[in-house]
Amino acid sequence: MSDKQEMIKQMLEMQKRFIELEQAGEFSAEEYYDSDGDSELAKFKRTYDELATKVVDLAHEEKGSRR
Repeated sequence: MSDKQEMIKQMLEMQKRFIELEQAGEFSAEEYYDSDGDSELAKFKRTYDELATKVVDLAHEEKGSRR
């Protein structure tokens, strides 16, 4: 499996976990919107964002296009 596919797989697993936490009421609205904090959710969102950026960059590289 390519790096890009591994990252996408990880992102899908993260989305599934996020939905589970959200539906269980595991975080507040304040925590949801606090991307700069040290909460588990904030770290989760930053990690997801980093992966998404890498996937987009790899896709552009594959196609020879720019962001």
